[in-house]
Amino acid sequence: MQNKFEDIEDAVTESGAWETFVEFLNLGFQFGSEASPINISVGLLVLIIIIYLLTTIVLNFLHRLYAKRLPQADKAKFNTVFSFARWLIYLVVILVVFDSVGVNVTAIFAASAALLIGVGLALQTFFQDILSGVFILVDQSLHVGDIIEIEGKVGRVEEIKLRTTRAVTIDNRVLVIPNHLYLTNSLYNWTQNDISTRENITVGVAYGSDTQLVKRLLLEAANSHPEVLDDTSTVVLFTDFGDSSLIFKVVFTVRDSFKSQFPKSDIRFEIDRLFRENNVSIPFPQRDIHIIEKKSK
Repeated sequence: MQNKFEDIEDAVTESGAWETFVEFLNLGFQFGSEASPINISVGLLVLIIIIYLLTTIVLNFLHRLYAKRLPQADKAKFNTVFSFARWLIYLVVILVVFDSVGVNVTAIFAASAALLIGVGLALQTFFQDILSGVFILVDQSLHVGDIIEIEGKVGRVEEIKLRTTRAVTIDNRVLVIPNHLYLTNSLYNWTQNDISTRENITVGVAYGSDTQLVKRLLLEAANSHPEVLDDTSTVVLFTDFGDSSLIFKVVFTVRDSFKSQFPKSDIRFEIDRLFRENNVSIPFPQRDIHIIEKKSK
């Protein structure tokens, strides 16, 4: 068998096909400085393609091996992080291949230094968004369905991507948030613990009002709403003596914090109705003006 392979190799060599193939692999071009030239040949490109295919096969195998152990909710997050890591691995593998075949990797960076600086400055925010997206997915600080508030905007998270997070506001508008804002701004996660949250309504009543009656009416107004949970947790606080009124605050738990403005509006209507029925007045600011007349001498 060995003699047959040797005969075939000799035949290929004698025919000149092997030399032609080797010459074809050595075809290429050279660029860079004379001191540090960079040679790109057909053989190097073929080698890169082969290494790329092998790396892809290995990465796909590792992806399937690890992803099948994850719960369905975490697979999307893993796929996002893995896609980012995949390109980093490709870059490292290509640089290692270049270095192993004698290409000066330092020369490649030196030849494209100006371009890399320009691209780096232009994509600075882009890379900040990507790194922030990786941090969000890794530390689990944000989940789909969470209600968040950032820069005064409130929305329910619908999708977390590597560069942006998409949320829908209460008026059904899509809010696209660059992920780097999570690192530079304060993020309020309304539903980190639960979808239900504690809300409050502040109201002032006239001096001389029956404070116990006011307390009972506020409790009745809040607890009568179907979106308010756990009647026993509703409390009324007498917060202050204002300039023109006694300040009360009713605190209650709503079922869905994302739509809390609707039950709060209904409760305000109910407070106004109960106050009118029980002759409890909500005063408006008043000022006494004293006019001093100066007598002429």
